[in-house]
Amino acid sequence: MTDSNFKRFVEVGRVVLLNNGPFSGKIAVIAEIIDHNRAIIDGPTTGVPRQAFPYKHLLLTPIKLTQLPRAAGSGVIRKFVEKEGIVEKWDNSSWAQKRATKEKRKSLNDFDRFKVMVAKKQRRDVVRKAVKKASA
Repeated sequence: MTDSNFKRFVEVGRVVLLNNGPFSGKIAVIAEIIDHNRAIIDGPTTGVPRQAFPYKHLLLTPIKLTQLPRAAGSGVIRKFVEKEGIVEKWDNSSWAQKRATKEKRKSLNDFDRFKVMVAKKQRRDVVRKAVKKASA
């Protein structure tokens, strides 16, 4: 068998990030594969109801539930998600942290952006002085 370039596959138990619709930005688990265009997803711990969802509106994450049975109900999925700490794994991932940072920056008002600019200038000045002192 040859090695594949793909590392993430559409499979039962794969954790996905929804990037469209009213639950955009939330994670869910693929519970069942319907066809080559849609899967049934369920996010009992994140508030995403069980529903059919097209693949083109999903982003596959590297996180996967181990040994999730086919056609598992919401209760079974909830137990597996809580047992394996999937939400905590997602929150600690760099992908989720970057998304949170982007959302936080998006919500800043003008004065907050000004404070960030001043803090960056101060940090840049300290770094510049330290580099000059180290090189001299």
